[in-house]
Formats: sequence, structure tokens, C-alpha cells
Amino acid sequence: MSSAYLETSFFSECCTVRTTEIARGRRATSLEWWRNHAPKFDRYISAEVVRELSSPDFPAAVRDPALAMLKGLTLLPTTEDVVAFAELLVAERVMPGPANEGDALHLAIAIVHRLDYLVTWNQRHLANPNKRTHLTIIAARARLRLPEIVTPNLMRLE
Repeated sequence: MSSAYLETSFFSECCTVRTTEIARGRRATSLEWWRNHAPKFDRYISAEVVRELSSPDFPAAVRDPALAMLKGLTLLPTTEDVVAFAELLVAERVMPGPANEGDALHLAIAIVHRLDYLVTWNQRHLANPNKRTHLTIIAARARLRLPEIVTPNLMRLE
């Protein structure tokens, strides 16, 4: 079975209370993926996902159901190797700092733990095709493989 790291923005969009057309579309797409496609993957999260979703900056109407979705998912450890790789991603200027939280840490967790996919709605820093070549080179130098970084609408196994 393929493995997928579910980044914070996925859960946030599943539970969003925003009503714009884009927000409604992302919510529907995310929930459809969660119900119909997620069971086809070994699904993983990290303490960083829990930390971000637990933030008081998230309205309780989003935070509580998003945190409930995490039940039963495997929590990957944030090892020294993960933090070192996140630091490298920040040093190489391909991810914003700080390295011990946020996007650099999410990506480092998915890479170091050798997952097949990283599922996100963050198209600025993660699912950004302009960063793919640079990220692939950095991972290869460390003898690691970049996971496929995808939004839920592109994430299907039939």
C-alpha cells in the first residue's frame, strides 16, 4: 500500500467554515478524497500537524473537527535527521524558516520517512511545481527521494 503524509492544510480545508467558492470546492474535494480514496493509503501525520491544528488561531469550529480527523492516524517522529533535513531545506532557500516548524518540517518528515506522497493544499511552498527540481536535487544529494507532492484533487489510486 502506498504511504501518504497528510499536511495541516488538508485537514483545515476539510473542516473550513469559509464560504467562498474556492473554499467550498476545496472542502468538497478534500472530503471526497478522505471518504473514497484515503483508505487506499497508509496515512501519516506528525506532531507538527497536531501543533498547528491545535492553535487558538484556528476557530474552534475548524480546530475541533480537524483534530478529531487525526484519530487513528500514525504519528511519525520528528527525529534529529528530520530536523537536520529541514534545516538544509531552509539553508538552500527552497523552504521558509524556521526549520523546526512549518513547511520545512512537514516536507522533511515526508522525505526522511520515505513516504510516497505528501497531500497538501499549500501551493505556495509545498505543491509548487517551480520548486520540484530544486527539491529533487536536494533530496537526491542526501540519497533520499522526494515524495509526490499533490493536492487532494490529484491524489487518486484506482
